[in-house]
Amino acid sequence: MQYKVVELSTVDEGSLERTLNEWIAKGWNLDGVQFAMREASKRPAMAFVFFTREGEAHEHDAEAARERLMRLSETGSPTAELMADHARVHEKRTGPGQRPPISAYERLAQLAGLDEPETLEKGLTLEPEE
Repeated sequence: MQYKVVELSTVDEGSLERTLNEWIAKGWNLDGVQFAMREASKRPAMAFVFFTREGEAHEHDAEAARERLMRLSETGSPTAELMADHARVHEKRTGPGQRPPISAYERLAQLAGLDEPETLEKGLTLEPEE
């Protein structure tokens, strides 16, 4: 038996319907739906849709996963790689010495009239209670 779990962060009639139609068309059978609720709302925050089908479960290829992690650790995330490619293309198009493209956050700060955007906090350090 094979199992499939689909996580929905937007829970509405359309997203549930699209998910069911998509996976049932691929040969999966609906096994159930589990909703994750918010305390302050009657509307679900998330949904997990469970499917099953007959067949052998796919074996996890630990070596391929390890190789992918090694590639990501060496090159960075796929998004970072795309941004680096974009910066190289931009430099070729505009010539050396031109300012590289700025992030959306920096552009919003410019539009808001800020000289420099506020630095983003990477994480918070909680002090132990005394």
